[in-house]
Amino acid sequence: MTRVREVVETHMSWVVLTATRAYKLKKPVRLPYVDYSTVERRHRSCENELALGRRLAASVYLEVTPLVATPHGLALDGQGDVVDWLVVMRRLPAELMLPQMLARGEARPADADAVADLLADFYRDTRRASWSAAEYRHYLRTTLVAVGGELVARGASRSIVTALVQAELAALESEAPVFAARIEGGHVVDAHGDLRPEHVCLETPPVVIDPLEFDDDLRTLDAASELAFFALECERIGASWFGECVIARYAARSGDHVPEPLAVFYRALHALTRALLALRHLDDVPPADRPRWRAKAEDYVGRALAGRPYQPAA
Repeated sequence: MTRVREVVETHMSWVVLTATRAYKLKKPVRLPYVDYSTVERRHRSCENELALGRRLAASVYLEVTPLVATPHGLALDGQGDVVDWLVVMRRLPAELMLPQMLARGEARPADADAVADLLADFYRDTRRASWSAAEYRHYLRTTLVAVGGELVARGASRSIVTALVQAELAALESEAPVFAARIEGGHVVDAHGDLRPEHVCLETPPVVIDPLEFDDDLRTLDAASELAFFALECERIGASWFGECVIARYAARSGDHVPEPLAVFYRALHALTRALLALRHLDDVPPADRPRWRAKAEDYVGRALAGRPYQPAA
């Protein structure tokens, strides 16, 4: 490995950056939703990430390489005992990442079109969900109840969360034919799973990195659901227009015109889920950081309310 320029820590990985490469080393964590507790599990996760990452960023995901113990210390691809595994990626230019481009006012509608075209082709070609319509609605219902219950248990407003979950469950029933049509039309797919602006690089052509690799069910999404999440995240950084442009171009390119009740449902579901993820961070951040994560959770709950009729639950 050439000289290390920077080390970035995420919730589940360390990323070592050199001038031209990014080496992702997964943490040996064991959480309710992911288990990286053994070298073998981390190896399988790296291989899975490589395969999934190449779907939307083939030029970025290069290989999986072993970290070995040699007489002179740790090394990549040397002779010795394998102690761990890393995903090797081409380092992307920071100045071309979507949030930076948006912050400088340099992102253009043509960039949104290019991202939408990439995603439309991806959703057209990726694996379709094997769920029936009933199984899909059951999965969404179960997810909503679980997310709402944990949000309340972690201190979110019981009346607001309960009202939101009830509204979502009611939509799941009243729009049952719409949800069935999404399954039957092949719109529920093996998606990216974590489509946020910080994972988009506006190279030519654009690439999308960091797919969710540790849970196939969490990555199985309606294309409309994933795009609703992306639009929500663009909105949060003050760039609603970019997400809206991506959705409009996707609809024109694919012919998939999403009914408004479905878009509202997916937006609220993602906002509630992100609120829960923010509150989960309270388990492992220093006390000084906790107000920031609580505020983030409240922001997401507020965004879940947008477009939803709200009557406080009794």
